[in-house]
Amino acid sequence: MKTLAKLPVTIVTGFLGSGKTTLLRHMLDNAQGRRIAVIVNEFGELGIDGEILKQCSIGCTEEEANGRVYELANGCLCCTVQEEFFPVMRELVARRGDLDHILIETSGLALPKPLVQAFQWPEIRSACTVDAVITVVDSPAVAAGTFAAFPDKVDAQRKLDPNLDHESPLHELFADQLASADLVILNKADLINPEDLAKVRLEVAEELPPAVKVIEASSGRLPLDVLIGLGAGSEEHIDSRHSHHDHHHDGDDDDHDHDAFDSISIELPQADESLLLDALTQLVVQHDVLRVKGFAAIPNKPMRLLIQGVGTRFDKHFDRQWGADEARVTRLVLIGQALDAGLLEAQLRAALSA
Repeated sequence: MKTLAKLPVTIVTGFLGSGKTTLLRHMLDNAQGRRIAVIVNEFGELGIDGEILKQCSIGCTEEEANGRVYELANGCLCCTVQEEFFPVMRELVARRGDLDHILIETSGLALPKPLVQAFQWPEIRSACTVDAVITVVDSPAVAAGTFAAFPDKVDAQRKLDPNLDHESPLHELFADQLASADLVILNKADLINPEDLAKVRLEVAEELPPAVKVIEASSGRLPLDVLIGLGAGSEEHIDSRHSHHDHHHDGDDDDHDHDAFDSISIELPQADESLLLDALTQLVVQHDVLRVKGFAAIPNKPMRLLIQGVGTRFDKHFDRQWGADEARVTRLVLIGQALDAGLLEAQLRAALSA
């Protein structure tokens, strides 16, 4: 039986108005026979980007286009990664023999790092690889010090998104989008003078590892061979990319003493999914729990729920069927400092029985 090669995935990120959708449309219009699936994420309820992409002349009917553009309108892609992204990727993995590439356009506020880390999950990692993270930069906006063409709109979105730190200035979000990049496009380069463009290049370079390439473009018009086939394997090195939104331990550096951390195991009965996640969030906030991982049994669900949390951000998906002879119980591991196993278990049980 022939083994299928890993399906390459390109993630395109950048602020609202930077030109992400224009870039994707250019890529699709110049696909040169490549079979490309597209995942589109927007903040809010209006599917503007999805409609724009469906109009691309990629040689398929409207019905076929509707089947190839996955529009995720429920918030930031990296924050809804389990509810929506994982099922979509699983469907595309099942069809990967019919595909040559996947393009993912994140919302303007998406933090790319958690999304790239999702490609470390065994079910995705065995079938896909992140060919590159492309960050599209609005060059005139950066030159003006606003980082986005519509800073008021980006800021309004930031305040509406419960998954983001509302105190973080836009330049920190901008820096975090650059921190995950394998390729940076200084877009709208034709709209500013050479001196300002050089300053933008220097400012962007300060946020990048030396190996990351920075190229200029106008309306995203670049040869497709420059944009895909980079073979970055971003999921392999994303954990070493530091960002402002990584979960730090009271400012300590990464060389902390691992012996200072506790790891405790808790077994619980079946529990309502939202009730369990709310209880775990409270636990994290009140007791300095750094990591949560494990499996949960949800009433009336034939599959077990895989839960992984860092700080108050939780990823979850149903990973497999419960075995016929397998006890349907919830087993969790909590990692943190000075954790009281008895207290944490009692608090969880009380919250789940409330």
